[in-house]
Amino acid sequence: MTIELVKEKWVNKVNELVLGAEKARGGTRAKALKAGGESCLPFVFQEGDMPNRPLIAMEVWDIEPADWPQALKAPFGKSLKDPSEWAKKCVQDFKADLICLTLESALPELKNSTPNEAAKTVENVLKAVGCPLIVIGCGDKNKDNEVLSQCSQAAKGENCLFGFATQDNYKTLAASCMADGHSIIAESPIDINIAKQVNILITDMGFDANRIAMHPTTGALGYGMEYVYSIMERGRLAALMGDKMLSEPFIVFLGPEVWKVKEAKAGADEAPEWGDPGKRGPLWEATTAACMLQAGADILVMRHPEAVKGVKNTIEELMKR
Repeated sequence: MTIELVKEKWVNKVNELVLGAEKARGGTRAKALKAGGESCLPFVFQEGDMPNRPLIAMEVWDIEPADWPQALKAPFGKSLKDPSEWAKKCVQDFKADLICLTLESALPELKNSTPNEAAKTVENVLKAVGCPLIVIGCGDKNKDNEVLSQCSQAAKGENCLFGFATQDNYKTLAASCMADGHSIIAESPIDINIAKQVNILITDMGFDANRIAMHPTTGALGYGMEYVYSIMERGRLAALMGDKMLSEPFIVFLGPEVWKVKEAKAGADEAPEWGDPGKRGPLWEATTAACMLQAGADILVMRHPEAVKGVKNTIEELMKR
């Protein structure tokens, strides 16, 4: 008796997001990259296609992180003091697809760097690497509105991916990205209805839905992963079944989530029974990333090079038809 595999027939696909602009398109990037475009659930090639493999962005700050554990700082050495050198190391040594530049120094309670200083940093990083750039603010919405607008102008024509646009704070960033030819990250608190609403608000301004990535504020392994997974899966199912306002690709900032939990960052003196922190932290990040890939992540923002290496190998295996 022959048993046939039951296959779903999907009516829609995830939008394809293009990141970076080459010289022919008015930018200076060595090449543009594509994310999304799936017509099936993650890696279920019997039911559709995934034309673009998931991308890995490595996080770079514009100031040396003070609270990163030594196990995380060690692979980067002195480059942590210079975002341009840090970015080059991520691309050349650790083979990052993208650089995610976080403008942490703009925090009023930290360095309170000016919009002009932030814009100069963006320009320097763009000159240092040829890959597309993700640019993230400091998290203070008033300061970010000033800083990201200036950075958007400084990177005009490069088709960077800027974030974050939220339900309560999206107009300034969306207007800047439209004016300067960038894409945007729509953030929601792991809530499918709010995710859809933010996308609607942004597109109502005339923003192209194909230039939006969704950030469903996730968590690390052991911190509500099953809930995060289920919400992302619901969003992807809705997209494949025809919901155009949930058809944007997912970007997941798992590095910041993983490296703030004790299981990843605790040193050997704090938890000797947990084993070598130099191995434990990267494994925690890589395992979280593997979960996010299965949930539908199209872009992973990561920190530790060993975790990146392992996840790149995982992606390569999963993408085999």
